[in-house]
Amino acid sequence: MVILLNFLSRHLIVQLGEKDNIAMAAEIHSRPQSSRPVLLNKIEGHSDAVNAAVLIPKEDGVITVSEDRTIRVWLKRDSGQYWPSIYHTVSSPCSCMSYHHDSRRIFIGQDNGAIVEFLLSEDFNKMNHVKTYPAHQNRVSDMVFSLESEWVVSTGHDKSVSWMCTQSGSMLGRHYFGSWASCLQYDNDTQHAFVGDYSGQITLLKLERQTYSTITTLKGHEGSIGALWWDPVQRLLFSGASDHSVIMWDIGGRKGRTLLLQGHHERVQAVRYLQLTRQLVSCSADGGVTVWNMDTPREEAPQWLDSDSCQKCEQPFFWNVKQMWDSKTIGLRQHHCRKCGKAVCGKCSSKSTTYPVMGFEFQVRVCDTCYDTVKDEDRTALATFHEGKHNIAFMDMDPSRGLMVTCGSDRVVKIWDMTQVVGCSIATGFSPR
Repeated sequence: MVILLNFLSRHLIVQLGEKDNIAMAAEIHSRPQSSRPVLLNKIEGHSDAVNAAVLIPKEDGVITVSEDRTIRVWLKRDSGQYWPSIYHTVSSPCSCMSYHHDSRRIFIGQDNGAIVEFLLSEDFNKMNHVKTYPAHQNRVSDMVFSLESEWVVSTGHDKSVSWMCTQSGSMLGRHYFGSWASCLQYDNDTQHAFVGDYSGQITLLKLERQTYSTITTLKGHEGSIGALWWDPVQRLLFSGASDHSVIMWDIGGRKGRTLLLQGHHERVQAVRYLQLTRQLVSCSADGGVTVWNMDTPREEAPQWLDSDSCQKCEQPFFWNVKQMWDSKTIGLRQHHCRKCGKAVCGKCSSKSTTYPVMGFEFQVRVCDTCYDTVKDEDRTALATFHEGKHNIAFMDMDPSRGLMVTCGSDRVVKIWDMTQVVGCSIATGFSPR
């Protein structure tokens, strides 16, 4: 793993049949019953995949954007169900969203490369068009609105990141990558942008008006980057990828420290770090929700060593023709011990174990020597695993209320009570209802 760091109205009435209401009542609980996410509400009605859903702070409301070209604002009614107070259709499928609550400005990325800005009314019953930004030549994959800079920074499938002035609507700058730019985080104070792409790299850029500079490139994932989260307080960057892993990059430490976290069986598509409780929430395409305890000492996973023979028994690997010929033996397949990083053969690494302090929450291969050093207490899990029971393509959280919203290709939006999982009631003073 290599890392170089130098320094992120129309109202729609959705009719639910009696059978659907009975099924929903059986699944949704009004208050927490155990230490797991509790499904509070389920929002249905979209005709295509829901690409983003955000909780409206201090309101019982959710904003969704979808491939069905709709922008919807859902408010909770007296019945306890969510109904759309705004239903707006745009010209192209909606791919992503950035919502700024204090100014009630919402930016919608579209499949045609444009970004559309709207202003929401105070009662969330009306939405007025402000500007349309010609940001990209292809689908907008992610974006961030910065009120401090008055910029909207976005990434797209045209392999670029662009930043535009929201006051004039003009393009300020653009940078191209070798592959699709998939996700983005932005640091308001320093104007640094973190851009993940489909090659598995994360590029750190310093953005200026009319210019930019490339600071470094972070390499560690073996698959496309699916999600990023930047914590400006501790200066930590978290990335999730299609290699089923999450990596924590210690940007503020400036020592190249990284932590590998493996606790998913599918590609990771959403990450969120809760600074107050020192917990990381990550979601994957198969509906897995993992909550990581980051307030505990952890060890960096070692780099895998290269060798032409087993570093335990010294038997040659199958490409080491000279040693195979000299010793008259058949070459062996190479493996790596996840604890020490040594190149070993199958006979010398016949055992597997969990090792959560190094991020391995599932069984991984270790050499026989390292296996003997792992104690029972070393196998104690440092993460909890939960099931969202639907494809999760996007996730948003409101830690002050202990709420999480998830959405995905199944066209369903789910609102969860996470207070028993992430300890929000302790950290923020929020009491479960």
